[in-house]
Amino acid sequence: MLAYTIKRIGLGILILIGVMFAMYAAVFIVPGNPARAALGPRATQEMVDRLTREMGLDQPYLVQIYNFFTNVLTGNLGIDVISNRPVAAEIWEVLPNTLILCVVGLGWATLLAIPLGCLAVLKRGTWIDRAASIVSVSVISLPYYVIAIYALLIFAVELNWLPAIGDGDAGDIGSQIHALILPAFAIGFTWVGYLARLVRASMLDVMGEPHIRTARAFGVPEWKIVTKYGLRIALIPTLSLLAVSLGGLISSAVFVEVIFSRPGIGKLVTAAVNLRNYPVVMGSVLVMTAIYVTITIAADLLIARLDPRIRDAFRGA
Repeated sequence: MLAYTIKRIGLGILILIGVMFAMYAAVFIVPGNPARAALGPRATQEMVDRLTREMGLDQPYLVQIYNFFTNVLTGNLGIDVISNRPVAAEIWEVLPNTLILCVVGLGWATLLAIPLGCLAVLKRGTWIDRAASIVSVSVISLPYYVIAIYALLIFAVELNWLPAIGDGDAGDIGSQIHALILPAFAIGFTWVGYLARLVRASMLDVMGEPHIRTARAFGVPEWKIVTKYGLRIALIPTLSLLAVSLGGLISSAVFVEVIFSRPGIGKLVTAAVNLRNYPVVMGSVLVMTAIYVTITIAADLLIARLDPRIRDAFRGA
């Protein structure tokens, strides 16, 4: 287990290093001077040259990457060229909003999808199973931004049940929860279909295993076999998908945060890209990648802990 853990962490570090190289390569590939873009067309050449030196863009490519690496190791993600504030401070201010949005969105989707998948297995071959499959596929095909726009038009504009924009009043938990409902609904809606189908497929595989047949032979009720014996094993691949989902949701939060004008790292990145504020873009992407890698590694380790076959396969590799 220790060797498996070290390998997964080492792979995660390599991914982060690769992302840093890719980000700096993108800065060099995009035409134009980022300092000029950040200062605007009225900036003098002297101002542009000074900001270029401050951003380190006058240094060779490898020197810039080395400086960025050493700064990241000390927690320094650079200075926002617009606000002149540390990038790390700006990210930490908005990151909790994005994480709460993703966790709540994925949480309600999971709570709905698992019973839906179990019900499809209990009623497999019936109209309930077919209806669940049709609903799942239909939900998967809907993009986040379409769901967000229609949810906003129906529940905020037409019915006026929920606020259309913002994250609620500061210090008012009830107002913040009220403002969270629509964005969380939009970001989790698609995952109901994904998770329900995965739970159903995993459960059907598990239901053919010997210990399930033994339980049936002893007259254990089918609902108890599904929920007590089958679900635990079937949740292992679901757990892996949940980890990937949470990482993917952080990137998908960009659309939802922009549509609902909700503060978060997605909205921060969008504004930074429009202004070519590269320190904020690179710092935000690096943080989102680090979160994604960390969650994925944690899920892999948990799955390996729950399923000895994965540890055995690693030893045999």
